[in-house]
Amino acid sequence: MGFLEMASEEAAVTMMNYYTSAPPTIRNQPIFIQYSTHRELKTDNQTNQRAALQTMSTAVHAGGMATGGEGRGLGLGQSPVLRIIVENLFYPVTLEVLQQIFSKFGSVLKIITFTRNNQFQALLQFSDTVHAQHAKASLDGQNIYNGCCTLRIDFSKLSALNVKYNNDKSRDFTRADLPTGELDPAAAFSKTGSFLLSTGLSMAAVPGSLVSPPRVSLQVAPPAVHSVLLVSNLNPEVRGPSELQQSTSVYGDVQRVKILFNKKENALVQMSDATQAQLAMSHLNGQRLHGNVIRVMLSKHPVVQLPRGGAGQEEQALTRDFSGSALHRFKKPGSKNFNNIFPPSATLHLSNITASVSEEDLKDLFSSSGFTVKAFKFFQKDRKMALMQLASVEEAIEALITLHDHQLDHNQHLRVSFSKSTI
Repeated sequence: MGFLEMASEEAAVTMMNYYTSAPPTIRNQPIFIQYSTHRELKTDNQTNQRAALQTMSTAVHAGGMATGGEGRGLGLGQSPVLRIIVENLFYPVTLEVLQQIFSKFGSVLKIITFTRNNQFQALLQFSDTVHAQHAKASLDGQNIYNGCCTLRIDFSKLSALNVKYNNDKSRDFTRADLPTGELDPAAAFSKTGSFLLSTGLSMAAVPGSLVSPPRVSLQVAPPAVHSVLLVSNLNPEVRGPSELQQSTSVYGDVQRVKILFNKKENALVQMSDATQAQLAMSHLNGQRLHGNVIRVMLSKHPVVQLPRGGAGQEEQALTRDFSGSALHRFKKPGSKNFNNIFPPSATLHLSNITASVSEEDLKDLFSSSGFTVKAFKFFQKDRKMALMQLASVEEAIEALITLHDHQLDHNQHLRVSFSKSTI
């Protein structure tokens, strides 16, 4: 056992935060570190003190305290790019909110946001690694808003971000001249390799210490809780409000849909709450519907207004109230549907299948509706469920719209959703 006094409390915090994700070793022996109750060290043995400091310094510079022999000393190998995951996402978290929070710790150059594994994530680049270290040490584990939107922060293996577009998903604050274009940030970074993930604390947290900071609000005013989405670039082939309701209902209970009378390529979709609106936006923005890449973003409208009494028949047909729909997937508290929300995929999950319906019956149902069945299998333990793989994600979205709630017999209706599995 030994004690080590750093030059400042900030230096001690920086070292502790670094070694939570990189447990140190000296001469192949693991070293366990925690805060001491001593405020300072007193010693008269200057020779031993100098020898101990020289040993520690040598180990750090030689990489002897790095994990796995990677040669990373304190602060070495860390990036100015942070990977951020927002858990317990109750309020929508925007690129602007992240910039507001993290800019308190240094100059934020670039941000890219995306959804992966059904989680809102972001990559954020500081101008300096020290600023990234300070932000991670201060913000990891804290809540953006009271009781929700918890930040999980790690260093990325990327040394810099390449932002091509300035829009609601990505921003280069050093380049105001960048265009706003279609961008799939998750795809852009799927080719860059894995991210550096911390493994958490390897020692018991000392009560009251900075190792395990309390989760407090970050003094950000909660946004207006709007649950209305603006869907744009719709194909004229969209068959009225019901089609948009079906495609969006996988992520929440749709209350109202209005296709704009004078701009029929745009529509407003009102969800039950802001969380469902955020889920639908995250998963459907950039997907193809009838050949068009649709854009989904939060609308400034708090609600979707129903047509007034004097509205024409066509305008009335473009708006529909679904608040009393029997097809709502999330109306029951604790429904298992909350645990089965996935991004659009070519593989569909089919459920509520009756015993009289065979594999060929289901294949024929989808094929006769114009869809290409690539693979099919029943669940081994529950024949009421099956997986069906179609030719593309776009085709799977249209199949869900067409065949969800399709009547199989007098009392049973087919349930269709997206699956995370493949066949």
